[in-house]
Amino acid sequence: MQDASIQDAPIIVTAYDWVPPFAQGHVRDLRVRWALNEAKLPYEARLIDHQQKTEPEHLARQPFAQVPAIDMEGGSMFESGAIVWTIAEASDNLLPQDAAGRRHALTWTFAALNTVEPVVSRLAEVAFFLDDEELKAKLRPRAVAAVETRLAQLQAALGDREFLLGPFFAPDILMATVLRDLGHSDILSRYPALAAYLERCLARPAFEQALGEQIKAFSENAHRYERAA
Repeated sequence: MQDASIQDAPIIVTAYDWVPPFAQGHVRDLRVRWALNEAKLPYEARLIDHQQKTEPEHLARQPFAQVPAIDMEGGSMFESGAIVWTIAEASDNLLPQDAAGRRHALTWTFAALNTVEPVVSRLAEVAFFLDDEELKAKLRPRAVAAVETRLAQLQAALGDREFLLGPFFAPDILMATVLRDLGHSDILSRYPALAAYLERCLARPAFEQALGEQIKAFSENAHRYERAA
């Protein structure tokens, strides 16, 4: 059942106005935009810069000085997984209708964020945020091995289903954005069923629309950061 209060109230997503090129298309407000587009819920974007994220106004919405945050009827929320789940509850198509199916969807939501994402993020940290090449070379094999373990387990669990629960649901938004963050490496190509799964997710019009909306904001504000870049 849809949450009419969310549908009727203005929805405002707080996101960055610009990030460096390697991060564009990967900031986590993409998940929220994707879910809103799948649910056909209109929203506005409130864009902030990296100084504003530590100001009291933003910290009142997101106490850890991150994005995204979302304003809906009754107040604001933070944490992309919680936001996507709330949007899914307000839709007719992002969660199973039965209680057992929703519990299964919730399980996969936590699996994407708590089991798969940490190892993917660790590999990205080694790839993009370590300047010490000797340390990077030392840490990368272990980070890759951890990702490979999770991908093998995930591929086995997916089996021959098109999506995590069969039909496309909210957990697929989260899992797909996690797997997409492996785009800086060739690891996913070693798991063809997962690569095909990701391709199916990213072929959805709602994803393409969400990605375009995020990239458009970065493009429109790039001139403000040319000197810094």
